[in-house]
Amino acid sequence: MLSPANFVNSILGGGVGVPYRYTHGDSIIGVGTDIVEIDRIKLAVERSGNRFLERIYTSEEITYCEARRDRFACYAARFAAKEAILKALGSGLAGCRWVEVEVSRIQGRPPGVLLHGAAAALADERGIGSFHITLSHSREFAVAFAVAAGRGV
Repeated sequence: MLSPANFVNSILGGGVGVPYRYTHGDSIIGVGTDIVEIDRIKLAVERSGNRFLERIYTSEEITYCEARRDRFACYAARFAAKEAILKALGSGLAGCRWVEVEVSRIQGRPPGVLLHGAAAALADERGIGSFHITLSHSREFAVAFAVAAGRGV
């Protein structure tokens, strides 16, 4: 039988980029989800190229997606994840920039979240200690789900 903490960790996997494990007393502070048409991201990249990419994605995210065979699905999943994270944060894009929310990836680990600048300050202000995310895509759509966890305020 799993303890409540181990059960939650088995589902959420702990965050990459933000050292975190569920501890007794942590709460879910917010949730968010988003779905994106992959062709919408492909069109934006084809129209404005690096300008679009550099406004939305960090250099690490660009490097990761460019190395993928399905780079537009990769970009779309990260875009959906950023939207889901901002929704779980409770702010939407207000006061934050896209590049302040980064989806990190270490081989063999679940995707993680790194926050920078105003997004990091807002998470700290709201008592959010970590985000747990899941990403998926089909041929047409990319989807992401985010859970913000912590002690709250």
